[in-house]
Amino acid sequence: MKRYFLPESEIPTEWYNIQADMKTKPQPPLNPVTRQPMKAEDLYPIFAKECSNQELNMTDRWIPIPEEVREMYKYYRSTPLVRAYGLEKALGTSAHIYFKNESVSPMGSHKLNSAIPQAYYCKQEGVTNVTTETGAGQWGASLSYAASLFGLDAAVYQVKISYEQKPYRRSIMQTYGAQVTPSPSMSTRAGKDILTVNPNCQGSLGTAISEAVELARTTPNCKYTLGSVLSHVTLHQTVIGLEAEKQMEMAGEYPDMVIACFGGGSNFGGISFPFMRHKITGVPGKTHTRFIAAEPASCPKLTKGKFCYDFGDEAGYTPLLPMFSLGHKFQPANIHAGGLRYHGAGVVASQLLKE
Repeated sequence: MKRYFLPESEIPTEWYNIQADMKTKPQPPLNPVTRQPMKAEDLYPIFAKECSNQELNMTDRWIPIPEEVREMYKYYRSTPLVRAYGLEKALGTSAHIYFKNESVSPMGSHKLNSAIPQAYYCKQEGVTNVTTETGAGQWGASLSYAASLFGLDAAVYQVKISYEQKPYRRSIMQTYGAQVTPSPSMSTRAGKDILTVNPNCQGSLGTAISEAVELARTTPNCKYTLGSVLSHVTLHQTVIGLEAEKQMEMAGEYPDMVIACFGGGSNFGGISFPFMRHKITGVPGKTHTRFIAAEPASCPKLTKGKFCYDFGDEAGYTPLLPMFSLGHKFQPANIHAGGLRYHGAGVVASQLLKE
């Protein structure tokens, strides 16, 4: 076979929380003002309550997927696991190469796997407005689509250089009713401060996050949503690896290597953590797998960054996160400002690499 699909009944009913199996748990986020460890309730003013609880959940191995979310997953899940026969032939390799094709989602990427539950939790909480940042636009498009499903108003700050270079992504967000603003902008204090120092600033994800968080903090009944880095986002993405594990069983194989591109870590964690759980817990015959995060040389946070507490945004609004980082003031080259050029790595992936 070339493509492996799961029936709707086999779509995961739970997300996998790797933090429950980690021998050394990640350190908690710190309050940006007091520098004291934060609890889930400290995150409630910015994030949906359920997302905040999931963020710091170190004990529950499996988190139930709400039935309404799972029903929406069924519109595009399961995504196919594809045997790359053509690539194997071109490389002249005896290796069997498979890839998980997340591009079949309505928005063309894995980002929708977390946008739907985040919008769902906001709706359940009675929130009316959501805000976020986006670089190339995959996350912004996904959040805009998910917000429209639940009748939420969405405001997206898109990195200015991408806003100008990728008008069609911007159009997708606007088609689903989102307000899209190039960042940095004059609509927030953070944006004004950045433009005062550098009037020609083309932006970064750190800049756009600052503006989105500020909007969430100053707008009634509004919550901030995030497309990567945070643990609850990666949690939602584990549907990828959980499906892939079942599909590999269909193919009669188990991977020797799991490889994924790495921006903030949700894509990498989504495909790798379900397989990694067997290595962490010592399942016989499944402890040999290597896990490879492929990051761009232009933003080498995992290989050249420093493991430290750092802000997730440029203005210093977010909690301080323990992660590998190039520094929250990092500005990528203007040729590209998407997620792969984000300055920091996800907390869980950072802790695993540190260990």
